[in-house]
Amino acid sequence: MSQSNELVAALEKATRRAIELHAPLRERLTIIADEVRLLSDVFADAVDKFVGRLQAAEAGSAAPKIGDGLPDFILPDQNGKLVSLAALLSKGPVVVAFLRGHWCPYCQTTAVALAEIAEAAAAKGARIVAISPESRKYSQRLAADSSGKFPILTDVDNGYALALNLAIWVDDDMSRLIAGAGWDVPSYQTARSWVLPIPATFILNREGRVIARYVNADYRTRMEVEEILGALETLV
Repeated sequence: MSQSNELVAALEKATRRAIELHAPLRERLTIIADEVRLLSDVFADAVDKFVGRLQAAEAGSAAPKIGDGLPDFILPDQNGKLVSLAALLSKGPVVVAFLRGHWCPYCQTTAVALAEIAEAAAAKGARIVAISPESRKYSQRLAADSSGKFPILTDVDNGYALALNLAIWVDDDMSRLIAGAGWDVPSYQTARSWVLPIPATFILNREGRVIARYVNADYRTRMEVEEILGALETLV
């Protein structure tokens, strides 16, 4: 087994451990981050520098803020069905989560955590929807990870992420490391590019206004699912 295959295989095992752990999402994601550091200091250091550059550039700072509205979208889900934000909002509050893709261990784990609260969110009248730049073939894998509890929408060419100021370019050094680890990210997407969304979560009221959000260029952290439910509780 090549070194890159060993890295992917080891991270898959760590992701399984994280998914099966009954603990807050941040603890699950820490398992993955710790495994990356254990497997390759070079990769982990590169991630630290990459994230640091994004944070220094204030990537994501222009994304919608509390009180702002999100523009409507019409995007295909993992089954090819077109889903619009307007249609979702007509039924109640909406949780919009941006994920990088099925290949990302942090996104797999986040998708599972969101699935775990999908019924609780529905009990509060809300729906969850995830958006990634991946084509249908791969969005189906994320849907399988989350047991089909919510739709995984394909953001064609990262158009919606760009509209929300969430799209970032993965520089050459980082993209070479990711590809070298075994993830051919451009081949998963509708456009063969190293553009990815900043993982972000927006909780919208019925009017489509943001009542809570989490935007962080450090993709190793995500909004805690209990915080999502807490925000929805304020709308009940």
